[in-house]
Amino acid sequence: MNASLHFTLNGKPQGVTTDSRRTLLDVLREDLALTGTKYGCGEGQCRACTVLIDGNPVRSCLTEISEVEGRKVETIEGLAQDGELHPVQRAFLKEGAMQCGYCVPGMILTAVGLLKRNPTPNRDQIIEALNGNICRCCGYLNIIQAVKRAAQSVK
Repeated sequence: MNASLHFTLNGKPQGVTTDSRRTLLDVLREDLALTGTKYGCGEGQCRACTVLIDGNPVRSCLTEISEVEGRKVETIEGLAQDGELHPVQRAFLKEGAMQCGYCVPGMILTAVGLLKRNPTPNRDQIIEALNGNICRCCGYLNIIQAVKRAAQSVK
């Protein structure tokens, strides 16, 4: 059943009319052309589809679009401001924390969510926060280092 839904997307008001049972991932990619959020497994296991809802990392492939009514959604496309990369994005570049790049948007948004909750995480807290985000290229060491670097720059 179609519903008209309103939410904030990357800092701007957004409205969509769609089947309320569709996933947020599908609406972002197919209707709003925001393809930075990746379809990985479709089961919420890899977290390539991670976005922030009200500042918290969520798996958009498991989130029905109706769940974002009146909420704030942030995707990888919304992180950079005025042409400047977010500190986490810059840290990922400096640390070479990517190979194929497929997992990177989900990893970055998970890290952003972590740093909002805990601006000075230790290594174990970083690992715990990223646990479940799968990098098939096995770039975990550089990813952890990038989150440490971002935490230093956010201080």
